[in-house]
Amino acid sequence: MLSLSMIVRDEAERLGACLEAVRGFVDEMVILDTGSSDSTVAIARAQGAVVHEIPWPGDFAPARNQALERVSGDWVLVLDADELLRPEARAPLRALMAQPNVLLINLLRHELGSQQSPYSSVSRLFRRHPAIRWSRAYHAMVDDSVAELLTLEPHWRLADCSEPALLHTGYRPELLAAGDKARRLRTAMEKELLERPGDPYACAKLGGLEISEGNRARGLELLRTGLEACPTVAHPERYELLLNLAIAESGDDGARAEALYRQALEQPLTPRLTLAARLNLAALLLQLGRPDEAERLTETATAVAPEVALGWYNLGLIRRRQGDIAGALGAYGRALELAPDYAEAQQNLAVAQLLGGNIDASRASFRRAIALLEHQGRGKEAGQLRVQAGAMVKLEA
Repeated sequence: MLSLSMIVRDEAERLGACLEAVRGFVDEMVILDTGSSDSTVAIARAQGAVVHEIPWPGDFAPARNQALERVSGDWVLVLDADELLRPEARAPLRALMAQPNVLLINLLRHELGSQQSPYSSVSRLFRRHPAIRWSRAYHAMVDDSVAELLTLEPHWRLADCSEPALLHTGYRPELLAAGDKARRLRTAMEKELLERPGDPYACAKLGGLEISEGNRARGLELLRTGLEACPTVAHPERYELLLNLAIAESGDDGARAEALYRQALEQPLTPRLTLAARLNLAALLLQLGRPDEAERLTETATAVAPEVALGWYNLGLIRRRQGDIAGALGAYGRALELAPDYAEAQQNLAVAQLLGGNIDASRASFRRAIALLEHQGRGKEAGQLRVQAGAMVKLEA
């Protein structure tokens, strides 16, 4: 028997789709509401979920533990309301759950709209075992308790599902801009570092955040500290630490950044999880005047994860730089098939069409790119593109 376990609050807009995606896969749906003021509870009950209501306990780990106490299945699937189970993952997940010695299954999660890492791995499907508990601030996980359990009961093993299992919308840029995820992440990770000085996970998360916000000195210090404390063999945070260090170094020391990206790619992870390092390294090599290497890396990325628009977009940029306009047009077109609202791909498609002599198609693509930017609330960029495009083609023609 498989139980769905969720904690929610004010998720009326997204919860219905999340629950519909697991219908027929889970045997029970147990939801812990922590104070919704919208129709979340009514939607959950209408979908057949058992709903318990509690005051917010102040942190995600205790809330998830309270939710876990209320399920009855042999296996537990844990989702957030902004995640959807892909139908293609059902069969491989059932096959893994049928194996008698599998304790936990790591799920590949496609981060829709992510500008950095298109995939992450989340430990959200596991046997209901009394020793498995949630811990850690903000990004609560069961990994600590699972590691302890494996030392006591070594017959268990962990499994990875190679088929992407979840779609996640929570990292779309417009959602991050509208919310306070960065602030909450910073607060939680600062607390984590006080409790666990040098912890690789906290150093990776907070160090990456510092780099993204322009606090390079502290970011580098945290990332280097985390890397020194991180085991050298197959540690899940080692890749993220190396990736963020490479990003931080890429503006000042291309050779150092290249070495770090290559170390990140040497980590024994499923290829989809290392897409960011592969694509970033390709972009760096293009800047360093090595387009052939950049193209090979990016073609590998599109072969590994043909469903990720970013890989095709980057391939279009490389091919256009090499003068392969037909190849660039094909790559941009594929990116837009996967992500029709990809404004940058639409804009670069217009440029490639112009270079190829197709003025009418270029004009139409520039118009679509401007409309997308305006629809996405990026009015300043839309205005700049209107001026730039208008100098090349008559947009009103």
